[in-house]
Amino acid sequence: MRLDEAASVESLRGLQFERLKAVLARAFAQVPRYREKFAAAGLDPGDLRELDDLGKFPFTTKEDLRATYPFGMFAVPMAEIARIHASSGTTGKPTVVGYTRSDLETWAGLMARSIRAAGGRPGDKVHNAYGYGLFTGGLGFHYGGEHLGAAVIPVGGGATARQVQLIDDFRPDILMATPSYALTIADEFARQGLDGSRCSLRIGMFGAEPWSEFMRAEIEARLGLTALDHYGLSELIGPGVAQECADAIGALTIWEDHFLPEIVDPDSGQVLPEGEAGELVLTTLTKEGMPMIRFRTRDLTRLLPPARGRPMRRMERVKGRSDDMLIVRGVNLFPSQIEAVLAREERVAPHYRLELSRPGRLDELAVVVEARAETEFQLSEEIAENVARLIKMLVGVTARVQVAAPGTIARSEGKAARVLDLRPKQ
Repeated sequence: MRLDEAASVESLRGLQFERLKAVLARAFAQVPRYREKFAAAGLDPGDLRELDDLGKFPFTTKEDLRATYPFGMFAVPMAEIARIHASSGTTGKPTVVGYTRSDLETWAGLMARSIRAAGGRPGDKVHNAYGYGLFTGGLGFHYGGEHLGAAVIPVGGGATARQVQLIDDFRPDILMATPSYALTIADEFARQGLDGSRCSLRIGMFGAEPWSEFMRAEIEARLGLTALDHYGLSELIGPGVAQECADAIGALTIWEDHFLPEIVDPDSGQVLPEGEAGELVLTTLTKEGMPMIRFRTRDLTRLLPPARGRPMRRMERVKGRSDDMLIVRGVNLFPSQIEAVLAREERVAPHYRLELSRPGRLDELAVVVEARAETEFQLSEEIAENVARLIKMLVGVTARVQVAAPGTIARSEGKAARVLDLRPKQ
């Protein structure tokens, strides 16, 4: 059963309930880990009698995927798996994801829907600067563009000078990249003496890391495009979970016919009333190869009502991750809060790094930020004092601020690394 995008909310909820019953039954029957978790909670799929009953079922976390590494969460025989992706595994074993052929078709369709919602059309040229390989970003956007009928330019990440040359020569309509790498491309335009704001790009689809309105404005001004947020994660499907639509900028529409969202308290795990901020939990409704039941994303956001003419709810831009929260002398701090402060100082660029150290008994925070190219560098001490004052006033922590020369902070070809933790390991 397919859902028309203009269907009623009641039709959507009915489709979700039927799909949810089926996915719970499949996970229970085919995945031993789910069978064990359901049994430990005293539940079986028959205990789902309405959508709200989903909150009774146990969460799935990355630890479940690592404990069953590599293929223990697959719900079909290996003969039915058509592709395998995996995370980088920087914090332990990588998380492995399997797709059936039907999953790959669903994924391409969701990505095509996302690109069209962003304003893309058949015949557009798409410059794909997401990384290809085990990371889901590159191939997810690639097949979505092809499914839509666009001409995909599979550049991948890196070789930024060549990225600019290809944009200048091929004149693509859409740029797909992490927001931090989009800024790196903008820097390269400037380095080559080119005006990036006059390039051919009209749409940017940016995701894979939290970013701010400050960064959106910077990217739009320097590349002359409309910058839209995209959300996905490998454990669910890859990119393709939610998209900021061209006609509803400010929040992302969740493709609820395939992913059922909840917001829970990050500490207690209790489901929160709609509209309250907390941690996003997602359940796949159509994934065959590796269904995910109540997967804790660790991403912090809140659910919003649907945009006019659509039945699917929206989510606020992710402000950070519950596991990215820093505690500095008892104050909870997210990198996005520092980025918001930097937006108030026009003489600094949106490139920064947070350095945590513990030279004595107490943690210390240093913020390294770049001056803009046109800033007179002899003013760096004054700028540093102003940024430190703003951080203390708006965030509540004392920070030592260093203003670095333009181009000093290392650029990322993928997800930006914002935090350097130099504290001794316990």
